[in-house]
Amino acid sequence: MTLDRSVLAFAGVMVLLSVALTYWVSAYFVWLTVFVGANLLQSAFTGFCPAAIVFRKFGIRPGTAF
Repeated sequence: MTLDRSVLAFAGVMVLLSVALTYWVSAYFVWLTVFVGANLLQSAFTGFCPAAIVFRKFGIRPGTAF
């Protein structure tokens, strides 16, 4: 799996997790969904993604976007 796909998969898992936590735990977990969405949006324009930096340090091979 490349870095690009890892970042997208991680973002998808975080969105689904935050929706589940919002439903079953507290409505305030919706802010996690907002944070993940905002991070995806800014990384689309700037090319900077903190998750990509962490995944790169774990040794995931680079993709084309990050």
